Amino acid sequence: MSNRDLALDLFKAFKNTAIKKTSKTNRSNLSTPSTQAGKAGDPELISGVLSNLISDREWDSGLAEGNLFVHWKKIVGEEIAQHATPISILDGTLTIQSSSTAWATQLQLMSNDLLTMIQKDATGVLIEKIVFIGPHGHHGPTWKKGIRTIRNARGPRDTYG
Repeated sequence: MSNRDLALDLFKAFKNTAIKKTSKTNRSNLSTPSTQAGKAGDPELISGVLSNLISDREWDSGLAEGNLFVHWKKIVGEEIAQHATPISILDGTLTIQSSSTAWATQLQLMSNDLLTMIQKDATGVLIEKIVFIGPHGHHGPTWKKGIRTIRNARGPRDTYG
């Protein structure tokens, strides 16, 4: 018997066993869907179940924040979206990373308009303040990493004099 025949035989044996088991099962014992609405265990629309789950677990604001990230380009416009990316929302503060320090400065100048635009279009998001950072984050380059560093040293100040 070849490997293929063995696999085919196993499949046929499994199929025959499954058919015998289902024919022996008494179908009257199986529960049937009820025609009355509102009973426990009745089928429900998935949209209703998800809506109840979201409201019960108070996920509304989290979903609104996620929608802000997903629909960022539509909310702020194509040009701003090319140069500014939302990074995080923490305690009502939206952190936006820009493609350059020049863009960070320009966005800072128009932050009130941008905040109004976000609050108007991204319903459910509780943004009170916007913080803009440049392309490399809050800080300049670090001197604490690399092959020529000294542990517990203060950085380049130690080497200049």
